[in-house]
Amino acid sequence: MSDLQIGLILLGIALIIVVLLFNWWQDRRVRRQMKSQFPQTDDDPLMAQTPKTRKEPSVQVAERLGVLKIDDFPNEEIDPGCEAVVDIQFPQPVSGKDLLDALKRHLRFKIKPSRVFVLSEGGQLEGYPQAETNYVGAQIAVLLADRQGPLSDIEWSRLWSAAECIAQEYDGAVDGPEQDDVLKQAQQLDEVCAQLDTQVSLTVHLPQPLSLERVEQAIIDVGLIRTEHSYAWLAESGLPRFSLLFEEQNRSDFHEHTVRELNLLLDVPHSPKDEQAFSRIAGVGRDLARRLGGELTDAQGQAVQPEVDIELDQQLLTIYQRLEAAGFIAGESRTKKVFRSHS
Repeated sequence: MSDLQIGLILLGIALIIVVLLFNWWQDRRVRRQMKSQFPQTDDDPLMAQTPKTRKEPSVQVAERLGVLKIDDFPNEEIDPGCEAVVDIQFPQPVSGKDLLDALKRHLRFKIKPSRVFVLSEGGQLEGYPQAETNYVGAQIAVLLADRQGPLSDIEWSRLWSAAECIAQEYDGAVDGPEQDDVLKQAQQLDEVCAQLDTQVSLTVHLPQPLSLERVEQAIIDVGLIRTEHSYAWLAESGLPRFSLLFEEQNRSDFHEHTVRELNLLLDVPHSPKDEQAFSRIAGVGRDLARRLGGELTDAQGQAVQPEVDIELDQQLLTIYQRLEAAGFIAGESRTKKVFRSHS
C-alpha cells in the first residue's frame, strides 16, 4: 500500500472523527437549550401549585394541525403535575414547514388532550411551528387524567412511537419519563381527582309542556345570562357558577317547540369557589319553578326543601377547600383540564 493510500485512509478516519465530535457537541448544545427553555420541577405532582404566570391564549394546535384534540384551553406553560412530556431533539435545525408536515403525519390517533411546543433555532419557545422558522426541538405534553380516566399504556405508547418516528426523520433523539412512572402518576392523579369530583344537578319539572318563548323569558327574568351553549348564572369574575340546559336542545324555531323540564347543573371543579353554592342554585331553581308553576327536585326526584340549603352549602365549601389543598383552584384552567369530559 502506497504512502498516498495510507494518507487518504488516515484523512478519511480523521474526517469521520471530526463529524462525530461535531454531532456530539451539537447534540449537547441542543439538550442544554431544551433544558433551559422547557420547565422542570421536583414538586409532588399531586400537590403542584397552579402556575403563577400564564401565556396569552393563542390559536389551538388541534385546530391548525388537525390532529390533537385540545378543546378550548389556553396555550399555557407545561404543567408537570397534570401532563407528561416527550422531548424531541434535532441535531440540525428543521424548517417549520417540514416539522409541521411531520406532526400532521405522525400524530393522527386518538389520545387524551395534548399540546405541542417547539423550540426555535434562536432559543424561542413557541406553541406552533411557523413555516419560515427553523426549529431544534419539540415537546408533546399529554394530559395525565380527566373524567374519562387516567392516561392508558396504549395512549402513551402511541405518543412515544409517534415522537420516535418524527425524530428518526431528522436523525434526532427522543427523551422522556419511563412508561411505568407516567402511568403511576396518571393513576394517582385520577384517584385523587375522583374523590373530589362533584356535580349538583337539580330539575325544574313543569306542570305541562310550555312554549320555549315563555320559558326563556322566565329564565331571563330570574337573572340567567345567555351563553354560547346554554344559560348561566355568572360570578362577579364573569365565570359561570352554574348552567341551565333545556331537556330538548333544538332551538331552530322556538315557536314550534315546547319544554317539559329544565336542568340546572353546578359543576364544582368548574365553578368559582362559593360559600353559598347550593343556596344559590336552589334559590334560582325555586324562583323558576314558581314563575312557571313547576316543582324543583334533586337527582333522586325528591323535592328540594330550603331547610337543607345551609348544610349543603357547607358540604360543597368543604369540597372546594379540598380541591385547593390538592392544588386545584375551582374555575381555573388547570382544574378544568383535569375535571373534563371529552369525546
